[in-house]
Amino acid sequence: MADIGVGVGVGPYEELTFDAEGDVDGGAREAVARIDATDLVVFAHGWNSDRSTATRLFDRFFAPFPELVGPAVRLGYVGVVWPSIRFSDEPIPDFDDRGALAEPGYGAALDPATRRALGAFWPGREAELDRVAELLEERPESEAALIEFGALVRELAGVDAVDAVGAVAGGSGSGLGVGVPAMFAEDALSVFRAFAEALASAGGPAGDPGFAAGGALRALWGGAKEVLRQATYYEMKKRAGVIGERGLGPVLTGLAGRRPGLRIHLIGHSFGGRVVSFALRAVPEGARYVKSLTLLQGAFSHYAFADRLPHDKGRGGALSGLQRRVDGPVVACHSPYDTSLKLFYPLASRMARDSAGLFGFDERWGAIGHDGVQAVAGAPRLDLAEVLRAGLPGSGCVSVDAGSVVRRGGAPSGAHSDVCHEELARVVVAAGRMGR
Repeated sequence: MADIGVGVGVGPYEELTFDAEGDVDGGAREAVARIDATDLVVFAHGWNSDRSTATRLFDRFFAPFPELVGPAVRLGYVGVVWPSIRFSDEPIPDFDDRGALAEPGYGAALDPATRRALGAFWPGREAELDRVAELLEERPESEAALIEFGALVRELAGVDAVDAVGAVAGGSGSGLGVGVPAMFAEDALSVFRAFAEALASAGGPAGDPGFAAGGALRALWGGAKEVLRQATYYEMKKRAGVIGERGLGPVLTGLAGRRPGLRIHLIGHSFGGRVVSFALRAVPEGARYVKSLTLLQGAFSHYAFADRLPHDKGRGGALSGLQRRVDGPVVACHSPYDTSLKLFYPLASRMARDSAGLFGFDERWGAIGHDGVQAVAGAPRLDLAEVLRAGLPGSGCVSVDAGSVVRRGGAPSGAHSDVCHEELARVVVAAGRMGR
């Protein structure tokens, strides 16, 4: 097998590397264009700490493919690498070396690996990050310290005080307006308390009776650290859409122009699902080169493909109708064991001025990787066993309950990263009509 990539046991394999603005490495783009294949599987990772972590994920997920496809299919493989982050206390089942995880006992503090990753994720913000790390280490029994921490996190996330005040007051702030998540706009102590309670529900460190030693305010620092984590997700969410629409989408369009017979199959995990889905915005109407799109625990709205939002009939989802730019199915694999999307995604996505406040479930803020595609007429809901036995529809949105295999993982993210399974590779093969 020729051109096996470094660290990846299948080939031909290349990586497309994008920066936060969606600019691609030109040499990598040319290398992908030279892949000799009938079908190209393009996988965008979700959170990760560095390129090596992403490459290991691609290696694990791609491994079953050569034995699954038919003899007429010549596969090429592409990994999409983009600037994201994973906290070291978020385990990937059967993936992380034990020593790569955060050491026990850090609790609300930042372990060294996560602190380094934050520095790479937010370059030039060392002073703010040092103060954030100091506060999490000390956990002062002080309202002023917690409020300071909230302001620092809001600044790191690019939400200034004018945006936050404008959101709460109903104004437009400096442009973000009511698009500001409530976790940046509401009272910091209330927000930290909500996330601490969610952590306890998920079995995270805030659920440990010893974690709160020192008083009620000290107990909020676990929630404060979770808000920092969610701030990185907020940044990743913004980046993923930009990279998909301005980066990956145009690269694929150019590739299709040079290789008109090439069949492209898109795969995305977590926020990588947002990358590959927003790439559809750059696919011309009537184009037929994207043959399937498979989302693995997609970290974006379950209403994204809806023509009309149930709570606002005058608007559609961010990707309304774009499933029609895929010449095949758009498959959303979801799992009830994904704590990250079940608990934290809705909490972090809820907007300021939402009458439901920070507490209670509101379907407006649900994730596609939690309960699949919503509010799209005629979109079937299948379980994984049924798909593996009978296949998938030839087009349109379809939700697949993958909870039979996507079920392992510790707090706080649960099974969010438990996606390296042959069964899910078989879903991609079935979606792309590539099987034996």
